[in-house]
Amino acid sequence: MPVSFRLALIALLLTIAVPLRAGPLILDAEGTAAAIARGALVWDARDAAAYRQAHLPGAVTVADADRLLRLPAPKEVGELLRAEKSLAEAGLDLGREIVVYANRGSPRAYAAMVAVQYFGGRQVAVFHDGIEGWHESGRPIETGDGRRRPAVVRLTPDPRMTVTTEELIARLKDPAVQIVDTRTPAEYAGRDVRAARAGHVPGAVNIPYEENWIDPDANLKIARRQVADTRGMALKPIAELRRLYAGLDPAKETIVYCQTGGRASETFGILKELGFRNVRLYKGSWAAWAARPEAPIESGTPSPRP
Repeated sequence: MPVSFRLALIALLLTIAVPLRAGPLILDAEGTAAAIARGALVWDARDAAAYRQAHLPGAVTVADADRLLRLPAPKEVGELLRAEKSLAEAGLDLGREIVVYANRGSPRAYAAMVAVQYFGGRQVAVFHDGIEGWHESGRPIETGDGRRRPAVVRLTPDPRMTVTTEELIARLKDPAVQIVDTRTPAEYAGRDVRAARAGHVPGAVNIPYEENWIDPDANLKIARRQVADTRGMALKPIAELRRLYAGLDPAKETIVYCQTGGRASETFGILKELGFRNVRLYKGSWAAWAARPEAPIESGTPSPRP
């Protein structure tokens, strides 16, 4: 058998073995309802108390979700076994289509989506508008401790989705890499200190994750009781999101970070939805970077976006 034919056959088998998601990564209420109708599993990524109060039909909650969302490395065998057990007990078969949600705009739903992909799932989407959007759509909800039958789960972590501190230090001057800091401008500039050192990764562009929303100040307005609901946390139209990230090159490796990886997960998902080919999450984020004296930092106000 010619070598070229063997290579083509191997590529085909890999494609069959690891199918890529064909549909959108971010769903609305209608898309979520359609996914449920065709048998998708639904993961409610909120805390268990909120889940019991109201959740989407058939949705499950996952025990020890915070540990699972930490994305344990392949060498952390004990943590991986715990993550495998939690997903299996919840019935989240990674070979099935999965939809994750939380509250509208919550990075936690995107962190759960990243976790599913990291652990080997290839058909996962986020319902960005979450439980509020479901309520607003007038669709039925369930309460209590709904449970799905346990599933057989075997995790296959993909470390290519994430970046370590050492890798990021080595890539700082690589022209094929672009870095996005999804924290607030005050954190980026070093005025809001939340770690051992303040500032940002050299060369990083500051695009706070709230800029993905139709009202980036929605959280602040809710805290001040200036608005009564979370509608401002809905995603901007796709055309506006493209303009927001127009200064980035979708063909480059794009590394996103925040304080501990949560907020950056939302930007990770949105960049993937926009067609960025190679998005990676620096899961340690600023907490890990600031703790390493050899990791260089910059401070000051954000530079104009390219």
